[in-house]
Amino acid sequence: MNVVTGIIVYIVTWWLVFLMALPFGVKSQSEDGAIEEGTEPGAPMRPLIIKKMIATTGVSFLVWGLIYLAIDSSLITLDTGEGF
Repeated sequence: MNVVTGIIVYIVTWWLVFLMALPFGVKSQSEDGAIEEGTEPGAPMRPLIIKKMIATTGVSFLVWGLIYLAIDSSLITLDTGEGF
């Protein structure tokens, strides 16, 4: 895997993990009982975006490492999907 491919795979992995992490630990205003005037009751109280971004960076690095090892050891090649 060359550098550009590695960066692109990491970015795609980061976004996928980030979007999967967004719903964790979020309470809506209606669940918390503190609905502010003029806002949607389903809006999150504290989305914890910075913590999720930091956690996503670490998890994405681990997932990217597994993908890199699979490609580098020829476990995944272009010929792997030949039957599809």
